[in-house]
Amino acid sequence: MDARTPVLIGAGQFTYRGEPGASPSPTALLKIAAERAVEDAGLPAGALSGIDTLAVVGFTIDAPGGGRMVPHSTNPPATLAKRLGASPSHAVYSHMGGNSPQQMINVVAERIAKGQTEFALVVGCEFLGSATKRLQRGLGFDDWDDVEDLPAPERIGDPRNGVTPYEAKHGLGRPINCYPLFENALRARDSRSIPDHQKRLGELFAPFTQVAAKNPEAWFPVERSAEELVTVTDRNRMVGFPYPKYLNAIMEVDQSAGVIVTSLAKARALGVAEDRMVYLHGCADAYDLWYPLDRQDFHSSPAMRLTGERALAMADIGLDDIGHIDLYSCFPVAVEVGAEELGLALNDPRGLTVTGGLPYMGGPGNNYAMHSIAVMMQRLRDDPGSYGLVTANGWYLTKQSTGVYSTRPLKGPFERQDPKVIQDQIDALPHPVVIEAPQGAATIETYTVVHGREGYMMGIVVGRDSEGRRFVANTPTDAATLSNLEATEAVGRKGTVGRSEDGARNIFIPD
Repeated sequence: MDARTPVLIGAGQFTYRGEPGASPSPTALLKIAAERAVEDAGLPAGALSGIDTLAVVGFTIDAPGGGRMVPHSTNPPATLAKRLGASPSHAVYSHMGGNSPQQMINVVAERIAKGQTEFALVVGCEFLGSATKRLQRGLGFDDWDDVEDLPAPERIGDPRNGVTPYEAKHGLGRPINCYPLFENALRARDSRSIPDHQKRLGELFAPFTQVAAKNPEAWFPVERSAEELVTVTDRNRMVGFPYPKYLNAIMEVDQSAGVIVTSLAKARALGVAEDRMVYLHGCADAYDLWYPLDRQDFHSSPAMRLTGERALAMADIGLDDIGHIDLYSCFPVAVEVGAEELGLALNDPRGLTVTGGLPYMGGPGNNYAMHSIAVMMQRLRDDPGSYGLVTANGWYLTKQSTGVYSTRPLKGPFERQDPKVIQDQIDALPHPVVIEAPQGAATIETYTVVHGREGYMMGIVVGRDSEGRRFVANTPTDAATLSNLEATEAVGRKGTVGRSEDGARNIFIPD
């Protein structure tokens, strides 16, 4: 192999389960994961002082418009580098998106292959669990020592918000509201009844809970039955129809994970054992048509299909050659669409997760896929020569990054395809005309009913007007309307759309 072949040599994870008032700071979480990756690689303590590249996954609280209610460094890579005693010549902080860990590893691997990087740390964390409790209980953050006002970091990724102001005004700006739109569209496409589809969702995610129950880093290491996952109770309230709480990613966690990536020459110079080395054989990154209302439909993802195809082609293998799989699993539809686009059965005997998935292992903001990669590395070491597939998804089935890994040495040089090749294909796809102020007769294309802790909140409808133009609207908030939308299939239902009394939103009234 070429001396500049990129190789993953160590991975570390950490889950904090203690009292929120004693929770580690963001930088401390990152440092713990990094130090565990050092140990996993068999390197001496302090080895990361020699890194030349540091990539930190963006914290959820740094999303646009999120404010800074939780104090932390204004430049997380710079603060972490100081704690590690490192002076990397290249340091980046990602924009928002669950695709970020895989995308960063793809980019770092390309830099290594081009001779721009030799020794890199890619790491991320989430601390919303304890941070939220500290705010609620007035505990403060005086014990966090990483609150530094530094120049803004260099960013990586796409900075665009996931929805337009028009979409956000009608509730699409929250994953728990948006992903159910895809789920209901998928169910209607397949002409499956609501009860039958709920049963399918439980059967899909029950095996995920079995994996999480055996994962020592899982946030909820509890095995649950298919029926328990979809039965609405006080503990498993409906969130966004058709998803009860147990089918939603859990973001309020305290978890971190990181991976060390080097050139092959650097790994050998560091004395890393050959049996610790895991290679990135294939990778790809692409975005679907960016905003939800621009999608061709709500039950597919060309970006998932094309990045999967490209990653496998780059690795020079087929799907049947994959031994271990982790599909991004923030909500069931992400798994259903991902499996369909890749050509996987939902009951594939290989399983569709190595961690337990975001609702059970934990959905640490933008950093879940780092945990997937960390666990995958160990799976591949335990099964030498096998291949592992990891997919990572950001925003609303929007950003897709894929990686194929193995302990097998690469057959040739690492050559990442320019993401523009796939992106140009996706951007050229036809899509519906969007209208912001529809009037008159209309038809529901997909929908959801949003619940709060006290019950019904609102309905969201994506529809087509009489000219086939797509729009988003809310429904009347009375219980009769909302309960009816959950009781019978509403995709294809007719109605009337117009402006709300205050003129701020669209309102769809079903016939």
